[in-house]
This record gives sequence, C-alpha cells and structure tokens, in this order.
Amino acid sequence: MEEQIKQVAARIKDLREILNISPEEAADHCGLTVEDYGEIESGKVDIPVGILHLLAKKFNVDVTSFLSGAEPRMHYYTVTRKGKGVSVQRRKAYNYEALATNFINRKADPFIVTVDPKPGKSELEFNSHPGQEFNLILKGSLLICLNNKEMLLNEGDSIYFDANLPHAMKAANNESCQFLAIIL
Repeated sequence: MEEQIKQVAARIKDLREILNISPEEAADHCGLTVEDYGEIESGKVDIPVGILHLLAKKFNVDVTSFLSGAEPRMHYYTVTRKGKGVSVQRRKAYNYEALATNFINRKADPFIVTVDPKPGKSELEFNSHPGQEFNLILKGSLLICLNNKEMLLNEGDSIYFDANLPHAMKAANNESCQFLAIIL
C-alpha cells in the first residue's frame, strides 16, 4: 500500500510541475496548508479521495491519471468484470476497487469498497470531501458516523449524503463489510 501511495504522490507532483502550478496554488485549491500539501506530494500520508478529485479538476485530468498513470479512453461505455477493477488501497482498513476508470469524462466515480474489521475499540477516522456520496451495503454491516450521528447499515441498506460533512465508517460485528460507493 505504501508503494502505491508513493506512486500516486509522484504522479501528482510530476503533473503539477509539468503544468507549472506552484505548491502554494495547489494547496490553496485543496483548502490545505502548504505543509499539509507537501506531505501529500511526499507520499508519506494517505491521500483522501476528495483531494484527488480537487487536484484532478485543477490539473484538468481524470482521477484515473493519478491512480493508474493512464488516461481513460472509452467514450460510450466501459465494462469492468467482477474483481477486475483497478484496486486502490486508500486507507489501511479500506480497499477500493474502481469500477469505471476507463470511461472518459465520467460524472461519478463508482467503487466497490471492502472494509475489514479493526480489533478492539478503535477510533473512527473522519474525512470529508466535495460533492455527494451514495453507499449501498452489499455484504455485512457498516457503522457510519455522519456529522456526529451514528447509524448501522446492513446488507441492502443505503445512504446518500453530502460528502462535505465529516463522515467515518467501520465494519460492524467483527466481519468484513463490502459496499458500492458512488462519489459524485
């Protein structure tokens, strides 16, 4: 996972430099301090999906450019076979499988997300990002905390929310949880 984060960070830095965008300008666009932005480009910290989206907009590229190093090519449709999406290990407890990386100019990013349970009583890791998010539980149960409200979602349940709100998730009942996440 650390190597993948370093590769994504290097792609961000390289593209920023090619486009002649200063670290200060990129940081400001993301609402980050220059120091925090520097940590992202260093590859030492996990990069939130929302930050990837903001940088993709600023750099006028698709998020896929950061994740895989390639530009999407499909204009009409793309098929992703079961288990064959681009795997993105975004956080230690989450594994994201991107389902539409090859579709150009997409309006949303769909992922299959697998969340493994954490042993003991672990702290929730909150994040927020621009846009909206839809999650549909496919397997297991997910505890989601959204803007200080905790909810337990079970298989077949879904939630649609403003992703600007602080939110955190963790697998419930000591079992892995898998859900479809669509980030708009």
